[in-house]
Amino acid sequence: MTEEMNTEQSTEAGLEMFQDTMEEFLAAADVRVVYGEPIQHDDTIIIPTAEVLCGLGFGVGSGRGSDTEEDSNKPASGSASGGGGGGRILSRPVAVVVASPEGVRVEPVVDITKIALAGLTALGFMVGMMFRMSNRHHGLPSIEE
Repeated sequence: MTEEMNTEQSTEAGLEMFQDTMEEFLAAADVRVVYGEPIQHDDTIIIPTAEVLCGLGFGVGSGRGSDTEEDSNKPASGSASGGGGGGRILSRPVAVVVASPEGVRVEPVVDITKIALAGLTALGFMVGMMFRMSNRHHGLPSIEE
């Protein structure tokens, strides 16, 4: 009877932890997180915007088992439960909304570092492919041979 109560209590505690974690993750997806506080500058209003990505994994389990105690031949039984989880929330600026007397426009935020890294990666891939292709034409053994 006591084991059943312990299992129920730990299962309830695990579910409560899961619900609390889910509430925090859902709060991260709120529109107020995506759109920042408006900034007024003269007759222009600027609203920062962000992209928010969430990932979550969680698991709980319980089980019962029986084993023979070393000191006697009486069977002993036990139960256990556990749980775990993890997650990650990432956000990054993506644009600003500019509202002025001339109208409303969206200005994207450009991360020049990511563009440069993507360009270098593409260049490295192209150079590698050209090197492989030139080896085949000169009668050199290729990697597959």
